[in-house]
Amino acid sequence: MDVHISLHGRGDLAAQVYRQLLDAILDGRLRSGERLPPTRELARRLEISRNTVAVAYDRLVADGFLVGRAGAGTFVSGEPVRGRAAPKGVVRPRAFWQGIEAPRAMRGARYDFRVGMPDPRLFPIESWRRLVARELRVSAAAYSSPAGYEPLREAISRHIGISRSVHAGPDDVLITNGAQQALDLIGRVLIEPGACVAVEEPGYPPARLLFRSLGARVAGVPVDAEGIDVRAIPRAARIVYVTPSHQFPLGTPMSLGRRTALLAWAERRRAVVIEDDYDSEFRFGDRPLEPLQSLDRAGRVIYVGSFSKTLLPMLRLGFLVAPASLAPALAAAKQLSDWHSDVPAQAALARFIDEGLLSRHIRKATREYAARHALIAETLAGDERLRVVPSTAGLHLCARLAPGVEVRAAPDLAVEPLAAYCGESPAQPGVVLGYGGITRDDIPEGLRRLRMAAAPEPAGPLP
Repeated sequence: MDVHISLHGRGDLAAQVYRQLLDAILDGRLRSGERLPPTRELARRLEISRNTVAVAYDRLVADGFLVGRAGAGTFVSGEPVRGRAAPKGVVRPRAFWQGIEAPRAMRGARYDFRVGMPDPRLFPIESWRRLVARELRVSAAAYSSPAGYEPLREAISRHIGISRSVHAGPDDVLITNGAQQALDLIGRVLIEPGACVAVEEPGYPPARLLFRSLGARVAGVPVDAEGIDVRAIPRAARIVYVTPSHQFPLGTPMSLGRRTALLAWAERRRAVVIEDDYDSEFRFGDRPLEPLQSLDRAGRVIYVGSFSKTLLPMLRLGFLVAPASLAPALAAAKQLSDWHSDVPAQAALARFIDEGLLSRHIRKATREYAARHALIAETLAGDERLRVVPSTAGLHLCARLAPGVEVRAAPDLAVEPLAAYCGESPAQPGVVLGYGGITRDDIPEGLRRLRMAAAPEPAGPLP
């Protein structure tokens, strides 16, 4: 164990070594069973006599904090020592951060309808392991371009050009750590303190919070069956964030009329549209509508995509496609944020796309998710308490609750309320049902429990 010790002056050096080692043990930085450096080695590093280090070690052995083993070395005592807590401190975050906490990991329920969870069993993990192992080599150890690994940018531009009709070359693509970082970089580059940013209502809470954290005034704009109500966007707004392909969380696509109206609004207001192409890969029916980016003729749309749902959430890889006028600033913001995303993972993803593995995985996963989507929609069809909102894509669907109905807690059932996605009042009654984390076999029983929990009158315990 390489122990950090700082010596001051020349007085009683053995006591200084003793005290700093003791503090490390009491703080838990040196844990029970860990081996300390030999006295000769530590004395050489500290440029003091070996006898001085030996005196400190002997005192710690006598106090019971260290134990010497003949021929093996000196070790922290086998008795566990609870680390001392760090000072709580007096520094406080800005007012915005008061009361905001990162979400905690939740234990999965047997009937888990939580949103945003792809099924890891569908992912070709062995193929991914092979590709990552191939890229873990010394030649990839240097810093990389903030814009991203060039072969991956080329692969993504081809992939979204074919699958989504997005008009983009490699130079238009910037690699990010998921869609959330893409939104953060866009906000850093475009949002002035006090600027008005319009978002969908209901909509994606992390985007709303992120824009507020950057000093924006966030305004929720109602969403209906055709998408965001363009007429209701505040006149002061110069940025609008939308999920047109699969509105989050309702699941409805934005109509072509609304798309053209939104682009016309952006041109009149000299505004920017952030298009989050959420869950667009998994489409089960209807012809896909053109992305806003491909309809844009004025260069006012920034297209955001992510592989967190397509592949696995632990693979924090996403991208954005921005007009050329913003590319230098966005690359600079990326460099200031974290320099660049993981290079071996980027290189592996480039090969994953080029070898056709991504397209194959999407086709396989789409068939399974379509079956789960259909099973939920058919099971709830005609239920007056849980009215399914029609959707044809994605990893979740939404069901609105009838007046007077609420969903109560039920054993081993995890569902998310629609109200959690509403930033403006009044909250909308409903539930959002993800189907990436639940098998087809468990869906019928999960929905049975949901129906019992959604009774208008207090329900008894579930059998």
